Formats: sequence, C-alpha cells, structure tokens
Amino acid sequence: MNFKLNLSSSTDAGSDLIKDTSTAAFGKDVIEASRDCLVLVDFWAAWCGPCKQLTPLIEKVVTSYKGKVKLVKLNVDEHPAVAAQLRVQSLPTVYAFRDGQPLDGFMGVMAESAIREFIDRALGPDAEAETEQALAQAGEALEAGNLQRAAEIYASILQVDAQHPDALAGLAGCYFKSGDKDRARQTIALVPPDKKNVPSVTRIVATLELAEKAPATEFAPLEARLKDNPSDYDARLELAIAAAAVGDKQRAIDELIELFRRDRTWNDEAARKQLVQLFEAWGPKDPHTLDGRRRLSSLMFA
Repeated sequence: MNFKLNLSSSTDAGSDLIKDTSTAAFGKDVIEASRDCLVLVDFWAAWCGPCKQLTPLIEKVVTSYKGKVKLVKLNVDEHPAVAAQLRVQSLPTVYAFRDGQPLDGFMGVMAESAIREFIDRALGPDAEAETEQALAQAGEALEAGNLQRAAEIYASILQVDAQHPDALAGLAGCYFKSGDKDRARQTIALVPPDKKNVPSVTRIVATLELAEKAPATEFAPLEARLKDNPSDYDARLELAIAAAAVGDKQRAIDELIELFRRDRTWNDEAARKQLVQLFEAWGPKDPHTLDGRRRLSSLMFA
C-alpha cells in the first residue's frame, strides 16, 4: 500500500510558540495566527519592572500548553501604534486574540495559576471536546481501513499538541497497518515518558512487540510437535503467538489458557504474561479480551 505522511509538521509544532513582533508584522503574527490557535500579546517596555516579572511566568505557562497557545511580545516603546490603537494604558498588559479578534485581557503581574485560568477561559470549554471528537473520527477511519484520512486527522491534532499521546498512538497505528513498522516505532517513541501508560499507547506498543515475536513459521510443524508431545510448551507458546499474528484470536487464547492450565509457572509465567500482552494489544472491550480475562481468572483463583 502506498501510504506516506510527513511527521515534520506535527513534531515541529512547538518550535514557534514565543516570538517578538513589530507593527508591520502584527497582522501576520497575531491576527492571522489567531485563526489557528489562541494568541496572547504581551505589551511591555524595557523600563517596566513588572513586565520583567510577568514575562518569564507567561512564557512558562504558554510553553506548557504545547501548541494550543502562542505568545507574541510587543515592545511599546519601539512599536507604539498597535498599543495606542488597542488603548493600552499601563504595562504590562496582555490581550488574548482568537479568530482575528481580541477576546479578553489583563493588566499587571498575575500568579501562574491566574494566568492558567485566564488562558483556559479564552480557550473555552469546547477545545478538549473538539479533540475528542477528532480522535473518534480518526478511529472510525482507521477501523474502516482509510489510513490516509485517519493519519491526516491525527496529524492535525498533533499540530496543536505535538505530544498528544492518543494522536501519536493513532498515527503509529496507521503506519503499522500500512506495513511500516519502523515509522510506527519512531512515532510511538515520541510519547512523553509520563504518558507511556495511556491505554492507546500501551495497545500499540503491545501490538508492535507481538509483531516482533511472531515466528515466521507455518502452523503445521508446530501442530505436529504438539501432537507428538502435548507437553511441548515451547511449541504451544509459538503456536499461540503465530495464531495471534494472523488474527486468530480464539486459538491464541485457547492455546495460552491450556498452557497456563498445564504449568502456570513455566518459563517465568510465560503463558500469563503473553495473555496480558494480547489483552493490551486488543484493548479492554474486545470480546476475546473479555473472554480471555474471565478464563484466566477462573484458573488463577480456582
């Protein structure tokens, strides 16, 4: 399948979050930019002591939003026209722009928590809901096999938040389904360490690990080994992994449950651990996950 997507636009989303502007560049840096995301404008001057207190605080907060907000700084002594037009009367003054228009503002130094509250109000309650809706649409496209459409939606989310774990996991899933396992691994590696346990991330990681473990072996030789020796645990484990790799989830579960029933401690609990990895790869709502968990629990607590 010819599936290509350039990740550079998404992973570089945070490279231009904070910048200085001028009267001439204000239209591009603020008005136009605010049509894509929230833009804060910090009106300041070199002689202003409170400005020096506010600027590092607001830069820290803006950076933490990972692309949802940009900060543009305007020195009013060097570029007084815009400040005069917006009737800036004291420094520092901060305005929030969205869709080309000023929404709200504040004057003076504010605590970090207050700045976050200001930004959250300006972003509005729909920002997270819109992302969830986009993720749902991408998931439907991915499930339907429309990899290009799914990848485009995930990339659009990453342009706003370059480290969004669900979007990175979804994009990695697109690459995996297209056969590009290397790009899938590269993409999932971009997930921040504190987001590694997000369910969508653990699923694609488990899927990639399962693909690496799946033996390039036909079923017949493994079946023959088990027929000769039902206690050939290596053959049974390989058969389960091979079945999972080709989508035969029921057989994979059956073989691993049988292996666990015969010797739950064999090879450092290999059967249980392999079942857990399959559950992670398939997700908690998959019928085979539910059945496998029920059968495993009945053996463990019998």
